Amino acid sequence: MNGADLLCETLLANGIDTCFANPGTSEMHFVAALDRQPGMRCVLGLFEGVVTGAADGYARMADKPAATLLHLGPGLANGLANLHNARRARSPMVNVVGDHATYHLQYDAPLTSDIDSLARPMSHWLGRAETAPTVGERTAQAIAAAKSGAGGISTLILHADAAWTETSAPVPAAVVPAPPAAPDPARIRKAAEALRNGRRTTILVTGRALRAPQAQMLDRIGQKTGARVLAQQANARMQRGAGRVALDRVPYVIDQALAAFADTEQLVLIGAKAPVGFFAYPGKPGPMLPKGCRVIAMADADDDLPAAIAALADATGMAPAARLARHGAPDMPEGALTPGAIAVALAHLMPENAIICDESVSSGRDFFRWTHGAAPHDFLQLTGGAIGAGIPMATGAAVACPDRKVIGLQADGSGMYTVQGLWTQARERLDVVTIIFANRLYKILHGELKNVGAAAPGENARRMLDLDDPALDWVSIANGMGVEAARADTAEAFSDLLRSAMARKGPFLIEAVV
Repeated sequence: MNGADLLCETLLANGIDTCFANPGTSEMHFVAALDRQPGMRCVLGLFEGVVTGAADGYARMADKPAATLLHLGPGLANGLANLHNARRARSPMVNVVGDHATYHLQYDAPLTSDIDSLARPMSHWLGRAETAPTVGERTAQAIAAAKSGAGGISTLILHADAAWTETSAPVPAAVVPAPPAAPDPARIRKAAEALRNGRRTTILVTGRALRAPQAQMLDRIGQKTGARVLAQQANARMQRGAGRVALDRVPYVIDQALAAFADTEQLVLIGAKAPVGFFAYPGKPGPMLPKGCRVIAMADADDDLPAAIAALADATGMAPAARLARHGAPDMPEGALTPGAIAVALAHLMPENAIICDESVSSGRDFFRWTHGAAPHDFLQLTGGAIGAGIPMATGAAVACPDRKVIGLQADGSGMYTVQGLWTQARERLDVVTIIFANRLYKILHGELKNVGAAAPGENARRMLDLDDPALDWVSIANGMGVEAARADTAEAFSDLLRSAMARKGPFLIEAVV
């Protein structure tokens, strides 16, 4: 056994049996070790942003980490944007980043770089395996960090000679992660007292508070106390649809967010942060709360949120039953194809237990109000604002849940950042339907140009914000990646394509011209 074998054995001993990979020369002994492990599923991404984004989507749905395999500093750097999104989602992940043999670093070969500095901002744990006997111990430390709290990103830098050198070091015992922090009785009591004082109160939640049982308990608390329950703007995973509580999110648009909190006198935070604008805008505030609003931080993101919610319910009491969304949707759309028409069609046609992966950006802001009564589903969204997450996230979710239909809501501009993920969907025969909102421009940036008060777009600005010269042909792009695709430019044509896609298995892409 060599160091690479020891790494694989340690991963498998801790239930990490999926590796999203884009390897290079320095990682070849790890590749060979993976090849000797039939219990490990290896999934190739043609770009490192696909690798890290898929590991994020996998972790959100599997509730456990995957491994990634990245080639030296530049390979890690290519994956950093989706590691940023994964960090914001608090997704557990173990990144294995190859480095030169320890004795080769002195020569400053072309691919030598400061991997530690690249990894540190996106890693909760960072370490090096410099000798074969220490690989198991360092891997166990990385796994322990990834499984701690609500999730963490670990980056293990594996030197080539540590991977290829033989070792008799034993596989470490399986990691037993520390349980999340128990609720603080004083903080629970403070929140319960606030909820009983008669002031207008919002309970802002995220993380595991958005699973169906916890959302129901929160709704019953809200009914009992008169508080409103709201999800924060960006969340890793929400369980929603018919038979579940119809929670809304903090709006992205700053004026809408300010209006949403205008009457709030108290804010109780459960895993969430006090809402702020996504960006600074001239003449507008950064915080979304009115002056004088009292903020009560009842539970932190790393705390045991289900236990904290149960303790709050004991302290405040609950209404007899939660208010659950009824199954139903507006009439099937006709005529022009709009984002609203796409949402209504999905409300009618998505199957039960679907997984929605949303990077529709500006086109999907109104998605929730049309789909509260859709079949019950999980909703995953872009969490860190670094675009290019959608196609990889759907890919990873489909690997984690092969028996569930995955539906990607994808803006056309951001889709081009990690379009290679379509190839992985075809290679792995994943059951993913990708809906491209083809407005042929960076629509969100047109809006932001106006919101920051910069100017109306002239010729140079339009050339930086529009995608129509030439127009992207998503049907051809998908076909070239091995994914069957079709185009729709009316509501009726889109509904027909969606109905067909829901009835079949395997990857399919719909270019929705909106």
